[in-house]
Amino acid sequence: MSINSDDESVTVAPGPQPVARTAHSRRLRRGSPWPGAMLIRAVFERDAREVLRAMQRYAPEGVTAVLDQRYREGDRHAQFDVYYPAGTAHPLPTVVWIHGGAWISGNKHDGRPYFELLAAAGYTVVSVSYPIAPEATYPAALHHLNDALGYLTAHADSLFIDAGKMALAGDSAGAQLASQLATLTTSPAYAALLGITSSLAPDQLKTVVLNCGIYDVPRMLLGSGLIGWGIERSIWAYVGAADFATSEAVRQMSTINHVTDAFPPAYISGGNGDPLTETQAKPLAEKLERLGVDVNTLFWPADLEPSLPHEYQFHLDRPEARDALAATIAFLATALA
Repeated sequence: MSINSDDESVTVAPGPQPVARTAHSRRLRRGSPWPGAMLIRAVFERDAREVLRAMQRYAPEGVTAVLDQRYREGDRHAQFDVYYPAGTAHPLPTVVWIHGGAWISGNKHDGRPYFELLAAAGYTVVSVSYPIAPEATYPAALHHLNDALGYLTAHADSLFIDAGKMALAGDSAGAQLASQLATLTTSPAYAALLGITSSLAPDQLKTVVLNCGIYDVPRMLLGSGLIGWGIERSIWAYVGAADFATSEAVRQMSTINHVTDAFPPAYISGGNGDPLTETQAKPLAEKLERLGVDVNTLFWPADLEPSLPHEYQFHLDRPEARDALAATIAFLATALA
């Protein structure tokens, strides 16, 4: 996208970096991201409730849940849930899961049966909340999640967390945030770019699990129609400025351009009916493989019918989703051994 020579500059809230306005963003700035973001949030929350109801049939017995714990005092957004096998008396390898929802929706409860299934396989699973847009803009969520990791490691024993065997995991926008945290942890240059000190040491972060994520935001913005409109509103709301397409925030979010050979072993998956698989998941997997990172992928034939949608891994009525769960557990067993 070209930038006109007479473009004015603005600041991406809350950071200080100037960005250039484009003709596209001039059109967008006439309005507000709020109406579109609220519409998208309503749709996403409706879909999340339906998926959760379907998943509940698969919830296992024998898992203890400790809900609505706080990692920042007095901050209603700063909460987490912990799941572990009933009777657990010592720390277990730990999966910290970051929920999706296009950065503008979602809740730590959305995948509860899935987290219980992971916990039943022998892990402590922590599902973390963070502030969403438009109420909070980038990089508020990233700072919250980094603080959450610091809290979890500081209170590891009481939460049955093995702070030396941690996995970051996420779905959709949560996968993007997990990839940012993993890059922050393993790349000093990226940490300096963000101005954030990672709460995890590289040797604590053993692996990442990335489902249906976004790692190259400008490429995602090439969509059209209702999908493209929804992506634009979500990014606009999250970045907090109409000039999102050329913003420093979008560049920072695009972790495909910042990962290094120190990135932890990764499991990456996406459905064949999800447009993010071809434009986001597969390119990240290929980039990491070129860097020499150990990457396990689970992708599906293009002609698989019915096709697997975005966030397919939660649709446990599908055998492919159950296969993906088994593959995830097998991968964690090796990565967190």
